Amino acid sequence: MKVVTGLMILEAVLSIALILAVVLQSGKSAGLSGSIGGGAESLFGGKAKGLDQLLAKATIIIAALFGVVTMALVKLMQ
Repeated sequence: MKVVTGLMILEAVLSIALILAVVLQSGKSAGLSGSIGGGAESLFGGKAKGLDQLLAKATIIIAALFGVVTMALVKLMQ
């Protein structure tokens, strides 16, 4: 049961990390509001492209780990 508890804690940490990785990414907005927001973002020194790429890769990795941990928990709980 210690393994299950550890995996549950790991899953909680991964879920928080996944939420943060998704929320910190800049939106891919379009249209008039996107052009206004994009102009203001570049004026005030918006997010760098490198950070967006890093967050996108982190999102994929964290989501994959979350899925693996979830499947392991399901298997152990049966």
